[in-house]
Amino acid sequence: MSVSPVSFASQGALARLEIVRPVIADERARRIPLRFNPTDYKLSKANTFAEITIPGLETPPLQYVRGGSETLSVQALVDTSDTLENVRTTYVDALRGLMRPDSREHAPPVVRFVWDEAVFTGVLEKLDVNYVLFRPDGVPLRAQLDVTLKEFRPAAQQVADPPRSSPTVEKSYVVRRGDTLSSISAAVYRRPDAWRELARANGISDPRDLTPGRVLTVPRLP
Repeated sequence: MSVSPVSFASQGALARLEIVRPVIADERARRIPLRFNPTDYKLSKANTFAEITIPGLETPPLQYVRGGSETLSVQALVDTSDTLENVRTTYVDALRGLMRPDSREHAPPVVRFVWDEAVFTGVLEKLDVNYVLFRPDGVPLRAQLDVTLKEFRPAAQQVADPPRSSPTVEKSYVVRRGDTLSSISAAVYRRPDAWRELARANGISDPRDLTPGRVLTVPRLP
């Protein structure tokens, strides 16, 4: 027996988007339902590395620069073929509204993708809408949605995260153009004032004498 999309509407917990910021007290107003659960979703994240050119080496060493924002991509289906309502006004317009700046935040809302549990928090970076079913008078009844969310993490939350480097473990660092001992110290120790430890461990008498590509020993802090 064939199963229409509408018959899936009551099966299991339905996926939805919830507005996190600005704060909305009315639960119905802050929830934006997706009529049917998606078949899958994809999480993507990339890092940025710099190639350090050192004469004589076939493969340049890589220096970690920064992490990139994670993204979530999901395809969803919204349908009103059972009620013959306009699917644009019933479902799609609420999603399109997430692309517009909120008057209180002066930026698009921060939303959470929820499917039984919270999966991802971010801002709506891209929305593609493909209308695929219509009434005889041209009113759309079904739309395929391609939704892309970009991760949102406040700076205060990131600062509070456990440090990714430990000042009690010895390591190495490849100098990049524009680096200073204090900036390197801030990166590896989270303490710009600890640059003297770097200078002492590497026999550097002039803090300004840093050649890109030089490999520094990063000692453990006492």
